[in-house]
Amino acid sequence: MRRFAQRACGGVLAAAVALVVVGTARGADDGDANELQLGKTLFTVGANPPCATCHTLKDAGSTGAVGPVLDDLQPTADRVVTALKSGIGMMPSYGSTLTDAQMRAVARYVAKASGGAR
Repeated sequence: MRRFAQRACGGVLAAAVALVVVGTARGADDGDANELQLGKTLFTVGANPPCATCHTLKDAGSTGAVGPVLDDLQPTADRVVTALKSGIGMMPSYGSTLTDAQMRAVARYVAKASGGAR
């Protein structure tokens, strides 16, 4: 079962990465939308463990109760990148499992979806 879940997440992640590559070739607006979609995919299912497991974020449909409610916290993208790279409290570091581009995509998505992007 675990291998199936890992393969399924890998397939979703590969599709999201393909969207970003295609979007980048189309133009900045499409690329921006695709980066946000990649961030949402990583947040909900692509990261290991997925951010949605612990965090509540209305836009993602997540109701995690371990980490802070991101809609209330409204973190900036820089704050999210720092948390992803280093980990905070019980949150693990994603520095060895996500690329810098993937961390930026998650960070931009969380900041925008929570209202932290200003």
